[in-house]
Amino acid sequence: MRIITKYLLRKFIRNFVIVLISLQIFFVGIDFLQNFDEVPNSANLQLLYILYNSFFTLTLTLPLSLVFGWIITIVIMVKTNEMVASFSLGVGNRQIFMPVVNVSIILIVLLIGLQTTPLAYSYEYKEKILKNTYFTSSKSDIFVKYNDYFVYFKKLYPLQKYADDIHIYKVVDDDIEEGIVAKKAYFQNNRWYVVDAKITKKPKVINWNTSKTEIHNEKFLYTLEGFKPKILDSVYESTSSFSIVDAITALALLNNQEVNTSKIRASLYYEIVAPLYFVPLIVLIFSYTSFNSRFFNIGKFTSFSIASTLVIWGVFFMLHKFSSGGVLNPEISILLPIFLWYIITYILIKKQIGYK
Repeated sequence: MRIITKYLLRKFIRNFVIVLISLQIFFVGIDFLQNFDEVPNSANLQLLYILYNSFFTLTLTLPLSLVFGWIITIVIMVKTNEMVASFSLGVGNRQIFMPVVNVSIILIVLLIGLQTTPLAYSYEYKEKILKNTYFTSSKSDIFVKYNDYFVYFKKLYPLQKYADDIHIYKVVDDDIEEGIVAKKAYFQNNRWYVVDAKITKKPKVINWNTSKTEIHNEKFLYTLEGFKPKILDSVYESTSSFSIVDAITALALLNNQEVNTSKIRASLYYEIVAPLYFVPLIVLIFSYTSFNSRFFNIGKFTSFSIASTLVIWGVFFMLHKFSSGGVLNPEISILLPIFLWYIITYILIKKQIGYK
């Protein structure tokens, strides 16, 4: 690694860390003060609330901090003539912005990796702490289709991985052939085990003289293989998010069940693709910088760069909300804008500085 690259990265990382910590303290602190009366008195729950809120905020502030840190780095290097000095030593444009882009991509990949863990549900966890339901979370009236079966849970406990009052109906050619009723079901070994089930079978051909209904009991039976409690909870909750692993699992399970998966796809695209909006933005800001400190208007450059960053971030965040609410198709509202954004910025950057 060249000395100029080490020097540039050291300045950028320092500015990035300062901005990130400042934004984190600001957003987490404001949120904690706003909800101070609702936060439980327990020190453990208060610490958990701050932890979950910090990670949720990190998904928003990390990409912004990367861009803001880069803006500060450019301003400092231009005003101190370090940028001109770098070019006079034969350093090209790519040698300046590519190390920053590479480090930024690594940090975003780490953030995406964290989205595969339970931390992806940080927003839901912090809301449960506020509602004093962190340890007793439950959902009522869950109804899901699984192959030829329709399964109803009267009460679902995602954290404890069990459910109360289960009804299972087997439907073939729009006709109910079998009904299963049980008081309890537990999720183990990647499937739901129904305990003390009462099974009622209807004859396929009804003859009023000879047909009869079969009723028998089963100690154990299983259904909904692969349907984790959190997936069942999130699929039918309008405001729920998904971890990347759960989103992929849910898509694989629900694609053949004639279930609308737009909310799941929107969550997956937003967690994996949307954070990458900042990559061309870093290069775009660099390409429209005046490197001569005499002609460099620091106020105009800084305000325009920050405002543009916030507007672009706001547009992608708004499109995510539209797709999560089912207003727009996720492929149209998230993937297509990202694709167009990359094409537009590529044209603008190539026109301005090329890729030398």
